Formats: sequence, structure tokens, C-alpha cells
Amino acid sequence: MADMNRVFLVGNVVWDPELRQTNSSTTVCGLRVAVNRRHTGRDGKRQDETCFLDVDVFGAQAEPCSKFLSKGSPVLIEGRLRQDSWQDKETGKKRSRVKVVADRVQFLPKHQAEHEDGDGTI
Repeated sequence: MADMNRVFLVGNVVWDPELRQTNSSTTVCGLRVAVNRRHTGRDGKRQDETCFLDVDVFGAQAEPCSKFLSKGSPVLIEGRLRQDSWQDKETGKKRSRVKVVADRVQFLPKHQAEHEDGDGTI
């Protein structure tokens, strides 16, 4: 059976992007994105659920993301999931987190994100 690792996210940038260089001189833009989900709970009330995700944008897309995105900017991100693992220097415990590696970042107009119903419909 084939494997697939693909994500599509529509959300808002949580803080201003951070531009940096890897040891091999690749440009990387780090983003934190909030993705909202609105649903009806068992009690019949509408509930909002927010997921915060770290996103890395590499190469040619990194600089435009750093230049044109800011806190609150709506974006569509297409990419894949990557798990980072490391050993905590203070506690010595193994740590890990899942990040999104963006293949494509599309800047969305602010008014479109404001009119979405949370379930993807406008």
C-alpha cells in the first residue's frame, strides 16, 4: 500500500514570520498558523476549536513570506508533515513535535478569511 503525507491548511499567521538561514545557507521562513474549526457539540451549541501549527517555508518562497505576511494574515498552505526529535538539554528527556513543511504558500485576501464559516464554506 502506498503512503501519502499531504496537508492543506487555511488559517491565520499568529505572529510575524521569522527569516533565518540553515547551516547549508538555505533560506527558511518560520510561521505559526492558527487553524480554526467550528462545529456543533453534543449539547447542540456551536463550538470553536483552534489548532496552532509551526510551518517552515524553504527556498524561494521564504523571502516573500517574510516580506508580505504579518500577524493576522490569512494563508493557504499546502505541504507535508515532518516530525522533529531532539534531546532536551535541561532534562535529558527525548522531545518531539510535528511541523508542516510548506511546498506552496498562497496569500489570501483578508476579507475572504473573515467571511468563512469555519467549515470551509463562505
